[in-house]
Amino acid sequence: MSRCATVSRSLDEPVSGTAVMATTWLLLEQPGPWGAKALTASHLDPVLGRALEAAAEGTGVRVALVRRPGRHADPGPGPRQVYAAHTVPGNVWLHSATVRDPHRLLDLDLAALGAGDHRSFGAALGGRPHTGDPLALVCTNGKRDRCCALLGRPLATELSAAGERGVWEVTHLGGHRFSPTVLVLPYGYAYGRVEADTVREALRGVREGRVVTEACRGCSAWGRPGQAAELAVRSVAGEDRAGALRVVRTEDRAHRWEVTVAHADGRRWRVTVAPGASLPPRQESCGAAVLGTPARMDVVAVRELRTTAMAS
Repeated sequence: MSRCATVSRSLDEPVSGTAVMATTWLLLEQPGPWGAKALTASHLDPVLGRALEAAAEGTGVRVALVRRPGRHADPGPGPRQVYAAHTVPGNVWLHSATVRDPHRLLDLDLAALGAGDHRSFGAALGGRPHTGDPLALVCTNGKRDRCCALLGRPLATELSAAGERGVWEVTHLGGHRFSPTVLVLPYGYAYGRVEADTVREALRGVREGRVVTEACRGCSAWGRPGQAAELAVRSVAGEDRAGALRVVRTEDRAHRWEVTVAHADGRRWRVTVAPGASLPPRQESCGAAVLGTPARMDVVAVRELRTTAMAS
């Protein structure tokens, strides 16, 4: 049976508008093996994992486990890296901390983190602004989908061996069929079907304050119609500066969305996004028991608004 990523690539399924939504990412280093639902199926205390899942629900925070590329033996107790990254333009930040007892994450105010307030990260964990390299999180969880292991792990290893210091393996980014999938922080843009050169360019872009749109699935700060709309405006306007665009309104109309994208210089665009289904039916992941038609976001119109229309 063909792998889900092979089928998706052969059908040229669009990647735009397929990123997982999260205003804030909370990442905990957890070496060793991961199960399909890693927060409760790893060497992390499953009681803690369930508590973090419950605390994050409805806050905009997505909690994930990370580990360094390479052998996955569990080294036992010791300091662990923790990151929190807020991805909404205008208030993008990436903070880091180290903890010996991961239960201290329960002292975080996840609702505040999801809203962009990092103060509890400093108060609870002694976290500070991250001054090192931007992060590239490569999904490698083969227990969730074999494509993530077969395609993600070699990519993470290649990037790490080439000296990219911000590379981590991560438990889940969604969209197995787009493997290898990568999330770049702090800006929160996800990528699919990427090769090492694209990831290196995306990391270079972060250092230079710009967004690489090649193979981009969208920014996790926005819902999926907003992700597709923002990328479409970047293409039309030739805009690659990070933070230049914001999704300011998404109106759910019959059989479409009308998305308003605003530029920092005052310009605005109205983008019409229509839901679609990728055909023919196929497995949306390698472990899927039934065939499905993956949802897609089709941009059908991009219109720059005039000043008079903006005022109304």
